[in-house]
Amino acid sequence: MSTHKPKAVLAVVAVPVIFAITLLTFAWPAARLAPRDLPLGVAGPPAATQPVVEKLRQQGSAFDLHRYADERAARDAIENRDVYGAVVVSAGGLKVLTASAASPVVAGMIENAFAELQGQQSGPTVDDVVPADPQDPRGSVLASLVLPLVLASVITAVIVTMSGEAGIVQVGALFGAAALGGIVGIAMVQSWLGALTGTWIVNAGVLCLTMLAITTVLAGLYALMGSLGLALGGLTMVLVANPWSGISSAPELLPKPIGLIGQLLPPGAGGSLLRDTAFFDGAGKNGHLAVLLVWVVLGLSAMWAGALLKRRRAEAPEGLEPALPTAG
Repeated sequence: MSTHKPKAVLAVVAVPVIFAITLLTFAWPAARLAPRDLPLGVAGPPAATQPVVEKLRQQGSAFDLHRYADERAARDAIENRDVYGAVVVSAGGLKVLTASAASPVVAGMIENAFAELQGQQSGPTVDDVVPADPQDPRGSVLASLVLPLVLASVITAVIVTMSGEAGIVQVGALFGAAALGGIVGIAMVQSWLGALTGTWIVNAGVLCLTMLAITTVLAGLYALMGSLGLALGGLTMVLVANPWSGISSAPELLPKPIGLIGQLLPPGAGGSLLRDTAFFDGAGKNGHLAVLLVWVVLGLSAMWAGALLKRRRAEAPEGLEPALPTAG
């Protein structure tokens, strides 16, 4: 009985700790959604836009303001993913440009903000420059895609690493699973549910690359640290990277530096890249693509280093521990 008591005590202590951590990573960012340096355009003659700019600056660091000469320039900035929306000031009043494809939450927030700013019951004229897919106007499907993508990647990494395969066979299994996962995911989300637009094969490639970034990193952690590394990596992807991705709202709405951290992790970078390719013809893709490629390289490098270390340990005389390989 005495041997079971420590385990029982550990369970009693671990459950509330895990629950608290989960609430911290999921509920706290969701409860603190607010614009934080949200890129927003202001278009029109300087004299006409100055009162609007001054009122927006009264909200502190809520908006990162970008000035544009006219409405056409502001539209181009939205389509290029430079800003989430813009307000056009003219003699007829305010015209608000939004992009619900970039974030339905932000689009509604901008519209409401300028309705209050103009002080008219009817509100300003609103034009959705890059609308969300009619089958998913609130972006719910895209937001719901992240967690299944993360879970499928973690499960894939567990199965492949625990299979006992190594070297090129393990790498091939990860690449193959990621490719099939990306195809299945886009087939369901874009072809069946109709919640995405854009080039089908490109969107599938984004999901494939995202899964590959997660699975290779987890496999690399397993190669270096064993089951502990795999467990810690998997929990990080599910409990941290997933809720901090900002896909259901926007990274700039999350508390700092959570939004930035989320975009530097595979789920956030992959979700944002999929939004870029699906609705904006790839505009803004470079940074997100680079993040995913870096994670893939890091994961493959960790797998190689772990395999090399294991081989050196096996070849070392009994009782001697080989040194880690050094560069050069």
